[in-house]
Amino acid sequence: MATMGHPTCSKLKSLIVTNRSPDAICAVLLPFTDDEQPDQAALFTQIERVTRAGLVPAINMDTGFVQHLSQCQRRAVLAAAAQACKGKRFVVGAPPSDGDATLPARYREEVDVIIAAGGTPIVFPSLELSALSEDAVVALHAQVTRDTPGCLAFELGRAFVPWGRIYESATAARLMELPGLLGLKHSSLKREVEWERLALRTRIRPDFKIYTGNDLAIDMITYGSDYLLGLAAFHPEAFSTRDRLWADGDGQFFALDDALQALGDFAFRAPVPAYRHSAAQFLKLRGVISHDRIPRDAPRRPASDVEILAGIEARIADLLADAAVTR
Repeated sequence: MATMGHPTCSKLKSLIVTNRSPDAICAVLLPFTDDEQPDQAALFTQIERVTRAGLVPAINMDTGFVQHLSQCQRRAVLAAAAQACKGKRFVVGAPPSDGDATLPARYREEVDVIIAAGGTPIVFPSLELSALSEDAVVALHAQVTRDTPGCLAFELGRAFVPWGRIYESATAARLMELPGLLGLKHSSLKREVEWERLALRTRIRPDFKIYTGNDLAIDMITYGSDYLLGLAAFHPEAFSTRDRLWADGDGQFFALDDALQALGDFAFRAPVPAYRHSAAQFLKLRGVISHDRIPRDAPRRPASDVEILAGIEARIADLLADAAVTR
């Protein structure tokens, strides 16, 4: 995949977009019960917390263990989210539905169910989608999103799932031209590729959204990215404050962004998918959830991580207190 390479420092400075409020979407963690079922009560509470912080919740994402859910469980999570959001905007991962129909038809079935529930679908990566040619990827998205209120696309690196795929630049450009797509979540964990996506967006379709999924570079919002981040699920209130500080041109942004990035660097270390257990540990530490249970076959972090997470949480809390005092 060709990229723009490493831009010069002077070029990067010219890309900074100041005094801007990002479109902030939080991929909500889905806790599990002792009997390996989604904890609907804990999910409901978290969605309310995210919306109260001013972020848009996203469910049935990687942070929501969508790969571990049956179609029936996905639909139950969707129903819970629709009830929790009470007409407010929310985003929903749309993997292909079960059955023997064609792949575009199975994706479209899931998209239609999500739209009927009031959500915005994001076409979720799958093993079958990863096997398609670049032309077929564009054709599928065109078919799946045609005559909808608008969907999102999603490119996900293999650090997250084995079937992850980052599209060729030409393919990304063609996706941006589809009227049924409103934006693209980009999770390569590579700044250079995302900078290229932003440049393509500016040239091809300025109203198209690039949602950074780079939990190792959450300052991509300063370059004009919006975000859809799993890291935001750890502390949506801190992300909301950070975003306000950037929009206000307040220099406190940098200290809080650094602290949240320290959390991201620790939680998203290899193996990256274990960040979901880090999220559960952190939310339990904060008293947001009562346990840190995740699916039995999902990768876990050691209990010793909690002490480190506690130190980062204290750092964030101090910075939030300072921002509140000076507001």
